[in-house]
Amino acid sequence: MVLDALQKIKAEDDSSLSYRRSCREGICGSCSMNIDGTNTVACLRPIDADTSKPTTITPLPHMFVIKDLVVDLTNFYQQYKLIEPWLKTKKPPKDGREYRQSPSDRKKLDGLYECIVCACCTAYCPAYWWNPEEYPGPAALLHAYRWIADSRDEFTEQRLQALTEDNTRLYRCRTIKNCTANCPKSLNPADAISKMKTRHLLSQPVERVEDQGYVVSGRPIG
Repeated sequence: MVLDALQKIKAEDDSSLSYRRSCREGICGSCSMNIDGTNTVACLRPIDADTSKPTTITPLPHMFVIKDLVVDLTNFYQQYKLIEPWLKTKKPPKDGREYRQSPSDRKKLDGLYECIVCACCTAYCPAYWWNPEEYPGPAALLHAYRWIADSRDEFTEQRLQALTEDNTRLYRCRTIKNCTANCPKSLNPADAISKMKTRHLLSQPVERVEDQGYVVSGRPIG
């Protein structure tokens, strides 16, 4: 894997080389970077068998670089924190021990909970490049939908309202789908965002939808 090559370079050629890494199993998301034009995690990216051409490794794009392959993720994590990525309930569980969930409801979370918060999708999102202070980015929105879709969560309406108070958050997405194309875990943030938009629009009066000019799948509504 590319991460092994970086480890070898750091150990044998240049000890000053800086990059993040931890689990080496595609779970922690630490070693995210751009390899040959694609955002991915180095521990899951095989080294190209064709050694006649170089492998180009750069930091995640459109992020402030701290050193070498280490970028500043402060704003990324702040946006992730704002969507409150934890279970929110209004009362304790009935048995006093745990919030139960049926197998069918649990299955609805497949393709959502696996996100490793590596920032590969967000760093390749034009909407985030242009509005990083306002737009949460696809990773944060994927996690927002993970909790909106969770049958145990009791703050679904409040979560949706927080994302749709204006057009700078959920509706800033233009469905370009760079996020889906660059997810090293093969998840689909664009689909999660689209489902949130649909869920929100179906809960709104037609007059409000037309008045606000919401955007779904890259096209304005109304």
